[in-house]
Amino acid sequence: MAKLYFSYAAMNAGKSTILLQAAYNYRERGMEVLLLTSALYKDDEDGHISSRIGIGADAVL
Repeated sequence: MAKLYFSYAAMNAGKSTILLQAAYNYRERGMEVLLLTSALYKDDEDGHISSRIGIGADAVL
């Protein structure tokens, strides 16, 4: 059965980096990953999650 994880922390805590690293590790094991982002959050790149260190991945709105 699938699991849903909710992660929260203060700003500059590396939440996006941890999310993208976990998604990469799941995909390396052959598992499916679904990254979601809010349609209410408007950024330069809609449907994309990125980290300050330069990694990123496409997400579903």
